[in-house]
Amino acid sequence: MSTSSADIPVIDISLSNANAPAELLSAASTHGFVFVKNDASTGLTSQSIDHVFDLSKAFFAAPLEEKESVSIASNKAGANHGWLSQGVEKLDPATQKRADVKEAFNLALPLANGAYPQAIPTTLQPHISTLIAFQSACHALCQRLLAHFATAIDIPSDWFTSRHDFSKGPSGTVFRLLYYPVLEAYEPDVDIRAGAHSDFGSLTLLFQRPGQPGLEIKTASGEWASVPVDPIPISPASGEAEGLPILVNIGDLFEDWTAGLLKSTVHRVVFPKEGKGEDRYSIAYFCHPLDDARLEPVPSEVMRRYAGEHGRKGRGAGVVTARDHLMERLRSTYSVGTTVEEVGGS
Repeated sequence: MSTSSADIPVIDISLSNANAPAELLSAASTHGFVFVKNDASTGLTSQSIDHVFDLSKAFFAAPLEEKESVSIASNKAGANHGWLSQGVEKLDPATQKRADVKEAFNLALPLANGAYPQAIPTTLQPHISTLIAFQSACHALCQRLLAHFATAIDIPSDWFTSRHDFSKGPSGTVFRLLYYPVLEAYEPDVDIRAGAHSDFGSLTLLFQRPGQPGLEIKTASGEWASVPVDPIPISPASGEAEGLPILVNIGDLFEDWTAGLLKSTVHRVVFPKEGKGEDRYSIAYFCHPLDDARLEPVPSEVMRRYAGEHGRKGRGAGVVTARDHLMERLRSTYSVGTTVEEVGGS
């Protein structure tokens, strides 16, 4: 049960803040989570975010037949693209008694010709260009954050971004629409919207809706702390409206790659503590490196000092690729090679 509210900083990554790299590093190495102030510098407007949420809501309200036509179960194993019905995922199988109470729709990276390598539901087909533009903006923001992290640990700014350059090849990156329906009756100690888990990749961008809380992170002391949807609910100045800040968290691969300097934090989504609440929607962009990116040692003295002081080692002789790392994590978590639980829910 939550005992506190997580004190996650909100960071301005615009050019006006020269301290952004250091502030991001401090937050990511302490909490594993950070809010990014959503202004023009992110490339993601409130209007574009609202539009994608409207599309998400329309899809999940579509007839069952339409959603089943793009079911993840219809894909060959390992594709990890399509619709997941409620009751399919159990993100914390070791302790969960019931499956997560949510639906999801996973989108692959678009192809160079402007199409998707998967079936697109009828409701979303007229909006493919909108979805592609949004994914592109998400990736551009991730690249900007990766460049800041590189600067913070004193390596070339393109060291991470070059290994996340999707023009060079395939990636395990997934764009996910999430829907957590209201339950008229539920057992607080049994039913959960998304079981405790960490994300597998480099970075995750999470977009949330006002008045729809539920995300919690596990603190260093082992307690659960709630994550506010809007940590700074201040009325914006006239003509300068900003959207909710974008929540960013570190994934397992990035923690491993940086020898534990950056933290991948366990998190979950719970039902409201009082009342039945309302339907909850979120959008997640799970950014992974190129499949064949080698997780070789990061040439950072900052990281080497951290590893020496804390007993962690970066990737060394046993260098693997990003795809190897993903499969390794899947096997250790789910005891299978590939599963639909390849990504999480937040």
